[in-house]
Amino acid sequence: AEDEVTLFKRDMKEFWAQFKSSYGTEQNNQTSALRDLCKETIEALSEKWSKKLKEEDLMIDKIQEYNNEILQQSKYIAEKEEQLTEIKSKLNEEEEQQKSLTDSIQELKEELMKKMEIKSSKNKAAKEKVEQVSKIKTLFKEHLGLEMRRIHDEQLQFIFRHIDHKDPDKPYICTLSINEQGDYEVTSCTPPLDCMAELQLKLRETNNFSAFVANIRKAFTALSYK
Repeated sequence: AEDEVTLFKRDMKEFWAQFKSSYGTEQNNQTSALRDLCKETIEALSEKWSKKLKEEDLMIDKIQEYNNEILQQSKYIAEKEEQLTEIKSKLNEEEEQQKSLTDSIQELKEELMKKMEIKSSKNKAAKEKVEQVSKIKTLFKEHLGLEMRRIHDEQLQFIFRHIDHKDPDKPYICTLSINEQGDYEVTSCTPPLDCMAELQLKLRETNNFSAFVANIRKAFTALSYK
């Protein structure tokens, strides 16, 4: 902007020089006064516009400074937003992990409760079966010559006598237990019986313990005659 004012002054000087050469010396005094007035006017305008241009330059610098500050603030805000997004993402991941862990714990609790219920049910069934056997112990001993003993590992041992007519006191022994599935299982038989597997399967199917003992006695009796 200042270069334009300088060019303008130079053009005006050239103009006045040409004007003087065209009209002669007689008009010098009049034109000189007019020239001085124009010069003063131009200088005043130049000073005014130069001051105004400097103010505008200062304003531009200030605006640029504000723009730089805004840019820095924008970068700062963008960085904070990015950090906030990362924090939110981590929080979401932690919440999902916490939920997954909670669900897993709940599943384990439910599975443990089911196993405890099954175990309690099996224990109850086993206890009931043992009690059932104990109740008929006396009856079998009196009428069938049967003695029952509880031995190690919660097994029941059946000792049959009065089987062999040649040797009434000869023992015929069958040992019974309840396995992990809650079923009756013959663990030993002396002397061995070929039909034992069939008798054991029938006991599991019918749960008729009295019939099982009676069938064992019959099988031992039949074996004694061979």
